[in-house]
Amino acid sequence: MADADAGRMVTSVVREGERDEIAVEEPLEIRVDGEALSVTMRTPGNDEELALGFLYGEGLINEPREAGPTTDFAANIIDVTGPLLSDPGQRNFYTTSSCGVCGKGAIEQVAVDAPPATAGPAVARALLAALPEQLRQPGFERTGGMHATGLFSAEGELICVREDVGRHNAMDKVIGRALLDGGLPLNGKILCVSGRISFELVQKAAVAGAPILVGVGAPTSLAVELAAERGMTLAAFARGDRVVVYTDDGRVSD
Repeated sequence: MADADAGRMVTSVVREGERDEIAVEEPLEIRVDGEALSVTMRTPGNDEELALGFLYGEGLINEPREAGPTTDFAANIIDVTGPLLSDPGQRNFYTTSSCGVCGKGAIEQVAVDAPPATAGPAVARALLAALPEQLRQPGFERTGGMHATGLFSAEGELICVREDVGRHNAMDKVIGRALLDGGLPLNGKILCVSGRISFELVQKAAVAGAPILVGVGAPTSLAVELAAERGMTLAAFARGDRVVVYTDDGRVSD
């Protein structure tokens, strides 16, 4: 992460006579060929990755695209080069920092097609349990107000990590980075999130082709159902030497 991006993620306020660092939350408008498509509340930084990861997760692009601010980063607008793979139609893509599917206008707009997960990799339970300890979270350490997503190799090597006030934004940024680096689909890789595992996180991981998703917090019922349906390994409560595997434990060895 560039120093310029890191400097935009945290600000400070005075409370009870003392200065306190807090996470920045601002809107980002995503445009395609100059036409507004989505607004998401996010922590500034790695905005091109966020835009591309979001569009990939919605099935609207399948390859890297040119993306950048229309004037400067302060404008909070990213314009992505089209065309899109399909017409988003009347879908409403306004999302808050706490919900990755908020604003969808109908139930059928929530689900996005994703292929079944590929076989492998085989990983040790202890490796999955230890992944959260390897997530670099300087923003969280300073503010206590950010989520993180990390991309790991099957051997537990950290490839990429991103932070954001929105857990779905953090994952979009990681997926967008992988798209730019030619690393999609994420066959043989592991995604790790710093909080609970919700439906939209499993869906984004599934679309990106990640066979394993692990989190520090609890999964939701829909997260477990979708992971099982896609043949993904979903593991939660990863803390210390403990992890609970909810779906497809065939990839996990003791």
